[in-house]
Amino acid sequence: MLTDRYGLALTTSSAAARDAYVEGIDILLAVYPGSIAAFDRAIAAEPGFALAHIAKARALQLASDGAGMRAALAAAEAASIGGSARDLSHINVFRLLFGGQAVAALAAIRAHMAAWPRDALVLSLAANQGGLIGMSGLAGREQGLVDFLTGLAPHYGEDWWFECHYGMALSEIGQHDAARPKIARSLAQNTRNAYGAHAFAHLCYETGDLAAGIAFLRDWLPNYDRNGGLYGHLTWHLGLFELHADNAEAGFQLYNEAFSAEDHRGAVHQKLADSVAYLWRSELAGHPRDDAKWRKIQDFARAKFPRPGMSLADWHIALAHTAAGDSAAFDAWVEAVEALERDGRYPSGSLVPRAARAFAAYQRGDNAAAIELIQSILPERERMGGSRAQVDLLEATLLRAYLNTGRLEDAQRLREARRPGPAGLPVAAVDRVQ
Repeated sequence: MLTDRYGLALTTSSAAARDAYVEGIDILLAVYPGSIAAFDRAIAAEPGFALAHIAKARALQLASDGAGMRAALAAAEAASIGGSARDLSHINVFRLLFGGQAVAALAAIRAHMAAWPRDALVLSLAANQGGLIGMSGLAGREQGLVDFLTGLAPHYGEDWWFECHYGMALSEIGQHDAARPKIARSLAQNTRNAYGAHAFAHLCYETGDLAAGIAFLRDWLPNYDRNGGLYGHLTWHLGLFELHADNAEAGFQLYNEAFSAEDHRGAVHQKLADSVAYLWRSELAGHPRDDAKWRKIQDFARAKFPRPGMSLADWHIALAHTAAGDSAAFDAWVEAVEALERDGRYPSGSLVPRAARAFAAYQRGDNAAAIELIQSILPERERMGGSRAQVDLLEATLLRAYLNTGRLEDAQRLREARRPGPAGLPVAAVDRVQ
């Protein structure tokens, strides 16, 4: 019986279908363009190859092709009738994911991985900070992700795909010495691994190594296809490094040309969050507001996110509304989030509305209210979703509010309490407490 790269049996007798499927999975896991074409070749060689159809559905979902995703899911379901237990379980995970049933999908992933721990495509749905654990809204989700991956690590060894995710998860909880060799091995085995580049960018951020982050991304990004799903987000990381290095002009160039560009090809929530975060951080660092950019990203949010439901996107949308001076849109958005919370349909609870109101308070000059709200959020901020680099927007705003109100001792305590690596947030007048 033919098997995939992870030694799992495939329900196809066609070597050509197997080879194209394996190629497509590696392309998909590395976040490069071309996986759909590979899956199409696999399907052409074996029309009843259910896993090729469901992998194509996942690739189409990531490409924001909802109609294509649904058609590929239907083809996978039809092809899987009478299929193997793994095929049926594998397809069920994606059925739940595509249906918006995140809690059920995560439970199905855990059960699936217990039976087939080397099913990397299923694991990919929960292996990083943007996956179903990272975006679960649950307390302890950073350590929870590490624990989940630690249990699976013996099954993967030094696999390039697994190690970049495991390394980043370790980096996010401060285990940088354990993370570094895993990320380095991942990139050494597959330099065309965008998640490996992503993990290294985060490691540089978490250890405060701006020079290494800038040098690496300036060298790596020109060789990454602009259509790759992480191209925009990786340029945001470079933009952050440039801002931290007091080179906001280079960061804004990346903003215009890459991570907030019209032809951004990554996930829409990445463009939204990256754009909003860079604009807000640049203002905290003392750079002037660009009202046109705020209006444009607010329009993008309105077009792409008609209703709330994803914590990471929701608090960035609220921030865009308040920065654009649209109090009516801000109030309506926050009230919609609170309605979901009251109905028990918002896993992160009240954190997003409180964060939104903190940003709004800061925006209108009520530093005291912003400080009080952010202080109440910090112990649980991981529940807001995303990486530590993303959630640092809260501490950067708190630091600036402390400085605005002359609370220099509080500002100093905040800096001292931060994890050692990224202690130096780019905030105007921070030298008053250095």
